[in-house]
Amino acid sequence: MRPPGFVAALGPTVVVAPHPDDEALGCGGLLALLRQANVPVAAVLVSDGSMSHPNSALFSATARRAVREAEFRHALTLLGLDDDAPLLLGLPDGRVPSSVAEPRFAEAVAQLRAFLEKHAAATVLVPWRRDPHPDHRATSRLVQAALAEMPQPPRRLEYLVWAWERAAPEDLPTAQDDVQGFRVNIEAGLRQKGRAIAAHRSQVAPGVFTDDADGFLLSEAMLAHFAVPAEVYFEAVAP
Repeated sequence: MRPPGFVAALGPTVVVAPHPDDEALGCGGLLALLRQANVPVAAVLVSDGSMSHPNSALFSATARRAVREAEFRHALTLLGLDDDAPLLLGLPDGRVPSSVAEPRFAEAVAQLRAFLEKHAAATVLVPWRRDPHPDHRATSRLVQAALAEMPQPPRRLEYLVWAWERAAPEDLPTAQDDVQGFRVNIEAGLRQKGRAIAAHRSQVAPGVFTDDADGFLLSEAMLAHFAVPAEVYFEAVAP
């Protein structure tokens, strides 16, 4: 278990979230610790977040996107970040491009690289490369492509979201991945993390988009994985 003081070694950090709430779920405690230590942190939101409740008649796709973006900005402030400076890529929720052959992939990679350079990122936080959600995997590939274009890429730490609930054996790290896993003590940031998760009101019961019975809500079992005073990260190591 790495102590809270570990964050001082990370330097200016950029967190990349596939959807609004991933930043709070996967690494909200670490983000809170970074800001408590006055380490600069900036955020990227990859998708537009509009598909958690696609059958809502009361909220159009545009309205759903606005609600979720507002929740994202609110969660950032609760974690100590600036809510008016995130990079919003606005890629389609559920269809984030994952290769250069897909529309908007190259554009998103260029935007990510420019944002990382603008903030002089020493560390980037990104979903685990095989986190079992297609947008999470696509986000990992976008970041990987952006880092490949940088002469001195930042340190890359990979966080878990859906692997806690849905990971198949092949989704988990193997010796071929050349990654090291570790935990960080986030007890000092746990309360902020909990408040940031709760700020995503549309994703926790009773929700906001209440006219879509088949819409997504985070289950109590899922939320329990993120109510503990530690977060897990993976980092590539030299072979």
